[in-house]
Amino acid sequence: MSTESPVNSPAKPESNMGQRVRNFLIAIVAITLTVALFLGMRTETSTASLSQLDEQSTPLELATSNGKPSLVEFYANWCTVCQKMAPDIAQLEQQYADKVNFVMLNVDNTKWLPEMLRYRVDGIPHFVFLDTDGEATAQAIGDLPRNIMSSNLQALVAGSPIPYAQRSGEVSQFSPPTGVGGSQDDPRSHGSQVVN
Repeated sequence: MSTESPVNSPAKPESNMGQRVRNFLIAIVAITLTVALFLGMRTETSTASLSQLDEQSTPLELATSNGKPSLVEFYANWCTVCQKMAPDIAQLEQQYADKVNFVMLNVDNTKWLPEMLRYRVDGIPHFVFLDTDGEATAQAIGDLPRNIMSSNLQALVAGSPIPYAQRSGEVSQFSPPTGVGGSQDDPRSHGSQVVN
């Protein structure tokens, strides 16, 4: 009898079929991850448009009579600040949909001229915060960060004073637009201040 230790034989190479199955599974996983990543990125970068917000908007008549507080935004499709804020407004609308009416009023539609005069709209975006009775409690103009708008909406829902806006009645003078110019009375001018 031999007392020699058995010689370690090299591992057998994987069969051709096993290698093919493994490669196939890797390819399927890679394709699945690529599709998931693409769809995830596409969802992440999609932005709301002003026309989408307008389509989803609560009609003003309903908003002033349904017992919920409302955020009314005066806007225009050509307004770059309004366009910039649209994704934030869309996210806030999703967050507060069951608590707040979101109303979009296009300043280019003469139907809203009485409301523009009533709320003294002199720059856009112009936000009017309405209480549960449809009465204006505060207003703000211009590019407001989402966290500021969220704080204002939280206060609106709670019936508290709006922290980042001025009380209604202390707003800028407004003259109806006379044309497509860039006069300071034109609601197409952009403001970035809180209404005084």
